[in-house]
Amino acid sequence: MRKLYIFLLLFFLLPVSVAGQSYLKQPKVKQSLNYNSTALNIQATKFKQILYVLGNAYVDTINLEKLSEDAMIKTMEELDPHSVYISAKDVKEMEEPLVGKFEGIGIEYAIIKDTLTVQSVIPGGPSEKVGLHAGDKINRVDDKVVSNTSLTQTKVLKLLRGDKGTKVKVGVIRRGVKGELEFVITRDKIPLNTVTSAYQIGEGIMYVRVSNFGAETYEEIMNPVLGGSVKNGLILDLRGNGGGYLSAALRLVNEFLQKDQLILYTEGRAVTRTDDFADGTGKLQSIPLVVLIDENSASASEIVAGAVQDWDRGTVIGRRSFGKGLVQQEYPLQDGARIRVTVARYHTPSGRVIQSPYEMGKAMEYYRNFYERFANGEQFNLDSIKINDSLKFKTLKLGRTVYGGGGIIPDIYIPMDTSYYSKSYIAAVNRGILSDFVSIYADSHRKEFEKKYGIFSAAQQKEQNDKVFRKFVDNYSVSDAYLKEFLRYSEEKGVKFTSEELEKSGGELKSMLKGLIVRNLYGLDYYIRYDNLTDKEVQRALRKLTDKDL
Repeated sequence: MRKLYIFLLLFFLLPVSVAGQSYLKQPKVKQSLNYNSTALNIQATKFKQILYVLGNAYVDTINLEKLSEDAMIKTMEELDPHSVYISAKDVKEMEEPLVGKFEGIGIEYAIIKDTLTVQSVIPGGPSEKVGLHAGDKINRVDDKVVSNTSLTQTKVLKLLRGDKGTKVKVGVIRRGVKGELEFVITRDKIPLNTVTSAYQIGEGIMYVRVSNFGAETYEEIMNPVLGGSVKNGLILDLRGNGGGYLSAALRLVNEFLQKDQLILYTEGRAVTRTDDFADGTGKLQSIPLVVLIDENSASASEIVAGAVQDWDRGTVIGRRSFGKGLVQQEYPLQDGARIRVTVARYHTPSGRVIQSPYEMGKAMEYYRNFYERFANGEQFNLDSIKINDSLKFKTLKLGRTVYGGGGIIPDIYIPMDTSYYSKSYIAAVNRGILSDFVSIYADSHRKEFEKKYGIFSAAQQKEQNDKVFRKFVDNYSVSDAYLKEFLRYSEEKGVKFTSEELEKSGGELKSMLKGLIVRNLYGLDYYIRYDNLTDKEVQRALRKLTDKDL
């Protein structure tokens, strides 16, 4: 999974990742710095006059609402890269990953061959309660046929999401069952977990992967950690974590630091400096710790990594993080829209500002500089990272050298592995050919897998599901016949592997085909567990926690 996940982040999720925000609770504005209210009123009145004249005198009919929206968007674009205007219609969708809940039927799905296919059902959700299964194909929604109707993600969301308590009727085609099954599902609140995997990866060692920092992230982390064995260490995986709520990051760091150790401080032109200290109540103060980061770790995840690194509290492993050290405050507007305004910079305990350099009004250049890190080779060679000596700082206990001015540079650098990349391999991943093929394959062989390796179900004990997963991983291998089947499918979709490409990428293709079967049969958590068996950063973290000389 890890190799596929890298591609997804680089090509699909980056705009979300780098837009991850940290929020101040209630910034204390320095009253003496407030703009003159008369000057503000003059400018607001002038803009209102312009709209009035255009609305009443312009030669053609114009959309005043669109003009206003465009003007607000343009205004925010003239600021830093993270200050933005958010329209009213975008606010709810934007908040869902952070708030941690939405209302719907509780499935993960894929659109395969224009058919809505259930990939997994969320444990305890409405769909599981009525008996929907992974592999089910939703043919009809409220008497409306949806198969082979040019389905899109937007159409699916409109059909299946709805207010809590409302009902939706779905017709399902299930392999091995004649005819169409009908289910009436009562929509409910569906949890959006920010912890995508949490399990004991070694003796007394817990692994926790956090996708972003939301309202319930702290509890999502602490419940499995305190419920498991962490006497020998914790691996906190923040790779690809684009940020989120500042408060969630602060609560987590508080668990690791001693009383009165500074976590971070924030300060801005119009915002009073605020210092956040550990209160000494943390339950993980003596637990060995490793934090994993990469180029898509930003904002709140950098706060965690920076505090851990500055206090020599644990080891940071991976690649240089994004470098998003600005703090935003959201302000609601009259129609439900919002503006997200940068009000402060945050500083790590040693005083570092890890924000990457930018020029006002040049957001595209800012993000272009991020992509140039790949061209410059820093994902493959630590020496390619160029940092000015003026940005050199010392850690607070051991006096080690660390740097500010552009992300967190890890204590142990792990280069990106691209040895298996080929043009066709990249195309097969990015076009979804691999994942689509495995979805079809896993669905058609589901009964066979269950008979051979055991039934996996959210309704049964976790220990039993672990056994099914382990039996599959230990005994299943991708055959040459299965690989050839995929290659035929890939060629049909317009991506043909040459013999040279197959020699370069064949081993990784087999590994990914197996991993994606895990994903389809057992879900994302076990998908991550499978990948961690060979993931270089995770394995390096394990060695760090089990051999103190490394």
